[in-house]
Amino acid sequence: MTVCVFGLWHLGSVTAACLAGHHDIVAIDPDAQNVARLNTARAPISEPGLDDLIRAGLDRKSLRFSSALSDAARADLVWVTFDTPVDDADQADSAYVERQIASLIPHLAADTLILISSQLPAGTTARLESRHHRRFAYSPENLRLGKAISVFRNPGRIVAGVRTPEDRAQLEPFLAPICENILWMSVESAEMSKHALNAFLATSVVFMNELASICERAGADAKQVEQALKSDERIGPRAYLSPGAAFAGGTLARDVSFLADRSALFSAIRSANDAHKSWPRRKLEEMLGDLREKRIALLGLTYKPGTDTLRRSAAVELAEWLVARGAVVTAFDPAIHSADLKVTLAKSAFDALSGADAVVIATEWPEFRTLVRDEILSAMRTPVVLDANRFLRLDTSPPIRYAAVGVPL
Repeated sequence: MTVCVFGLWHLGSVTAACLAGHHDIVAIDPDAQNVARLNTARAPISEPGLDDLIRAGLDRKSLRFSSALSDAARADLVWVTFDTPVDDADQADSAYVERQIASLIPHLAADTLILISSQLPAGTTARLESRHHRRFAYSPENLRLGKAISVFRNPGRIVAGVRTPEDRAQLEPFLAPICENILWMSVESAEMSKHALNAFLATSVVFMNELASICERAGADAKQVEQALKSDERIGPRAYLSPGAAFAGGTLARDVSFLADRSALFSAIRSANDAHKSWPRRKLEEMLGDLREKRIALLGLTYKPGTDTLRRSAAVELAEWLVARGAVVTAFDPAIHSADLKVTLAKSAFDALSGADAVVIATEWPEFRTLVRDEILSAMRTPVVLDANRFLRLDTSPPIRYAAVGVPL
């Protein structure tokens, strides 16, 4: 089967590289510079193993990249994989993806099936069908930065929304090598399933962090309360319930925004999460007072560990807030060697701690767990540690002053 993967940022480049092990892939993106990078096996975003996987597909000649829309003419299937743009208010520009689809359609054969995985509001596929009189299907993406290849190859289940038995018959042998557990449903149900999943996860995060705030005031330990919840068979040990940082902008925030105007509950989730983003700010002011001239170490700057993405990073937002209040900020991130921020970039985590009044674990890179108590006490001026998710594995007894979400000071 010849497959066109259309849209080549994170979702698309991972999809194309993984599919090239099963099919002949022509991967198309309107950005010629991005295509040129991909043709030298350089992905547009850092993702462990992705460059090597792209190189393998290029070497086998089962993968090629192009910016020419006409190269999709022979495709049996087009998989739309644009990362839907999101602004700073978590509002998605779904019209951008719709325009890209419209630009490709004149180049396709009349019976080509178009499978959409870009994150779009429920109802978008029906609107596209009405406008273009084409065959569409919908399968929501489920990738995670830093783990995208393993998640694509071992998804647990695939949600697939189709209109006709013929569409299912075409997609089933295509999807089966990726995952045998395919949940077939209507297009609208498939669209809504993505909103529902991310809204449920976002609700779980906000629920636990709201509870953690009450625990701090009541003298309870939210982590112990978490254990009690997860031991109940109606909830279970894998529930998305752990006191910690607010969820950052991205797929969760985007889907909550899709639903917020239709539901008071989801609107409240968004506002509660926004309020919880100030937790490290409140704690730093509680523990240090006036932040002017205070030296703050930030360990981590990226949106998530395992990537070099800074956009929508809570760590970057905190750095900018600290600088605006006159703090002196030194940061270390193993993936960031330069950044347009008014912070000093250290060469190591230990260097970032030197002379600091407080350290914030801002992005949970595994190497930060190698920090030991003696290093913190010897390097820092005052050993104040903010570790929202209790990521560190060290003795935090006095004289270290330790703060985590859901722990009373």
